[in-house]
Amino acid sequence: MKFLSCIKDGTSTFGAVAGDGFVDLGARHPEVDDLRQAIRDNRLGELATKASSEEADCSLADIRYLPVLPNPEKIICIGVNYVNRNEEYKDGMAPPKYPSVFMRTRESLVGHEQPLIDPPESEQLDYEGEIVIVVGKEGRRIPEENAHEYVAGLTIMNEGSIRDYLRHAKFNVTQGKNFENSGALGPWLVTPDELDPMSELRVMTRVNGEERQNDTTNSLMFPFRYLLSYLSTFYRLKPGDIIATGTPNGAGARFDPPKYLKQGDVVEVEVPGIGTLSNRVETEKS
Repeated sequence: MKFLSCIKDGTSTFGAVAGDGFVDLGARHPEVDDLRQAIRDNRLGELATKASSEEADCSLADIRYLPVLPNPEKIICIGVNYVNRNEEYKDGMAPPKYPSVFMRTRESLVGHEQPLIDPPESEQLDYEGEIVIVVGKEGRRIPEENAHEYVAGLTIMNEGSIRDYLRHAKFNVTQGKNFENSGALGPWLVTPDELDPMSELRVMTRVNGEERQNDTTNSLMFPFRYLLSYLSTFYRLKPGDIIATGTPNGAGARFDPPKYLKQGDVVEVEVPGIGTLSNRVETEKS
């Protein structure tokens, strides 16, 4: 089943995808505040069964997409996780022993079909297509062999970055990863009954129809099972937490000259089995 969060008739709600339609589960189940609570209360299976027998309330064209989880407790991001991406740096260093980890804020992400904002402080807004794990239940020190039990489903992120701001500090990238509305999350959450989160998955990114990134999770240096286990050694992972698992090579900064995003560009991140996250770039007025 595919679940999403959105604005419908001026009200924030959540629901399920039924073909080209939207089943408003928030309206049908007022006792469930949002998708995060549905995950926390272990109700996705029940809600999926109910949604499959309901008529759609409206077309998907009639809703405004929010980030799949508008209110996660944690947005955890993994840097330089694809082998080819690590080789792009050409720094002669051996592959890392542990993953690079950083955090994003809720305000840095928009939903599907909502504008990515190119800020006036920089001309280096870049794209990064990523597969995202949504945590399904609370866990600490999760064994790798049990990691699949902690996954509510998968979604997609354009983990947008302001490249020059990534280099403002010696030991962190927080500034360049947290400009308001610089990245996107969506369009929906796909549950494991529809797509095995531990299978080989492909992620592709296109800008104005031109393919820029294309790789599979077989190229990950730190696979999903390892990430869930490693991150849970220091985090207490909670239902609805988001883990962006890294981007393949082909980001705009790696071209010569760089291909940064500009007003009117359309970025599409596609993961077969999930769908396509699409966003148009708008320049913010200073």
